[in-house]
Amino acid sequence: MTDPVAPLEDNTEAATKAAVFCAAERLFALHGFQNVSVRDITAEAGVNLASVNYHFGSKDALLFEIFRRRTAELNRERARMLHEANARHDGKPPVREILEALFAPPLRWGTTDNDRRISVQFIIRSRSEGTLEMREALTNDVSHLARFADALIAARPDLPRETVYWRLHFCLGMVHNNRFAEFDRLHVLSDGATREGDVEGLLKRMLDFAEAGFLA
Repeated sequence: MTDPVAPLEDNTEAATKAAVFCAAERLFALHGFQNVSVRDITAEAGVNLASVNYHFGSKDALLFEIFRRRTAELNRERARMLHEANARHDGKPPVREILEALFAPPLRWGTTDNDRRISVQFIIRSRSEGTLEMREALTNDVSHLARFADALIAARPDLPRETVYWRLHFCLGMVHNNRFAEFDRLHVLSDGATREGDVEGLLKRMLDFAEAGFLA
């Protein structure tokens, strides 16, 4: 005989786990990894203090689970755009479309009207404040970048592979440096001339610069 209570308990546990995950992501993104306690997370989520350890094992394990899930989602979006570019160009997309697949997802996630904005802020923080496990993943898990390197090598077969890798590295620096503090400093430096009103305009500027570097 099926226990009618079991599905209700499963649903309650899933809801609690999701509430902890979302509360932690938001608090970590806004306040930093070291400034948020387990008590802060459970209070924000409106759940029992033991919920973090019960569902995730520890605060660090919760951090890594958020990092793992959000970076995987971001990289799936990049892979989808690259796949579509490949389909449009019989497997040999031009440099600009390869770079657009790399740049566009994090930029578009970061817009004020996108519910992914907090996720981008969390990922940005993970690069400077992440746990050892997160830093090791950032260093060693490069499978999502390998497909972009391969596409760029195919698009510029005349360039030494080493040159392609260096130029991809510089492009990644553009993505990782698009933080609010750097934009604010640039606006001050330029007397407001660099204030960009929309993400598509910013994306075009980035692509113009990066494409020129790859085609040089």
